[in-house]
Amino acid sequence: MLKNVVAVVLEELHPFELGVACEVFGLDRSADGLPGYDFAIAGARPGLHRTHAGFSVDVPHGPERLAEADLVVVTATGVRPAYPAPLVDAVRAAVEGGARVLSICSGAFVLGAAGLLDGRRSTTHWRHTAELASRFPLTTVEPDVLYVDDDPVITSAGTAAGIDACLHLVRRMQGAEVARGIARRMVVAPHREGGQAQFVNRPMPEHDGDSLAPLLDWMRHHLDRESTVEQLAARVHMSPRTFARRFQQETGTTPHRWLTGQRLLLAQRLLESTTEPVDAIAARCGFGNAATLRHHFGRRLGTTPLAYRRCFAEPETSAVRATGPSVPAARAGGPVPGRPVPGRPVPGRPAPA
Repeated sequence: MLKNVVAVVLEELHPFELGVACEVFGLDRSADGLPGYDFAIAGARPGLHRTHAGFSVDVPHGPERLAEADLVVVTATGVRPAYPAPLVDAVRAAVEGGARVLSICSGAFVLGAAGLLDGRRSTTHWRHTAELASRFPLTTVEPDVLYVDDDPVITSAGTAAGIDACLHLVRRMQGAEVARGIARRMVVAPHREGGQAQFVNRPMPEHDGDSLAPLLDWMRHHLDRESTVEQLAARVHMSPRTFARRFQQETGTTPHRWLTGQRLLLAQRLLESTTEPVDAIAARCGFGNAATLRHHFGRRLGTTPLAYRRCFAEPETSAVRATGPSVPAARAGGPVPGRPVPGRPVPGRPAPA
């Protein structure tokens, strides 16, 4: 369930990171057919909170508001030795009560103080990853990724990576179409994988003709084709080694991982909007067969294609969902096969402290 969202702020808050939470979850987009959220902002105390930009934000709620949340978004603030105990306790209690928690940038330190990173993978802004690892040695810090989803805890890197993490969570809990609709209104990319590098060495081509953008468009329109690095390199008249390096520089990831992500996005869209059999969808998306599609779905999304379809298929495709929870029941918080249930221990993972 993703209905009640609380953004957490501290003194010297960073307004952009707070704005990310407000933009994704705080706007009424029901006129576009998108779900609404009961959105609130909470802090260690109600009242004015300073921003690092010199103005203040009026925060209406204290830590007690977190008890109602399905999702707690901990926004960025200055890294400090300690954080207000009532707020830290409230974040921990929310997760223990079944909520998910998502941190943006240095908000990860609040999660660390709450013990929520212990035994989990995490990330933060690249400037703070070494300190995060030093202060919380029980977490495995991934220093150069956009975000890490170690359910029910999601941590993200600085600034715009918070948008990616929020849209990732929406996509996971409410489907690709909802995430695309929000991204379209925000005029941002609908999907960047969490494993993409925080810092892209070559974000803009030196010359228009030097960009891989035309090749990326071609790849998106031919996802059913099995293309090797050698074949892709030949299309842009590069050696495979030069092409692989340039691809990483321009996209922040590898050709194989980029292709897999794009194929999964297409598979999600087809599962939501068509009644095509899973085998046919797997072939259209370039996975070859249903077994391979199931493998990548489980690895990247934590569920199966059929479970995803049961949750997020449009009403007119309901004929393909003869078993399992109905769409309203699943969206209301019913468990999804293959997906961890918030608040329940995950096998092999320590419970939150």
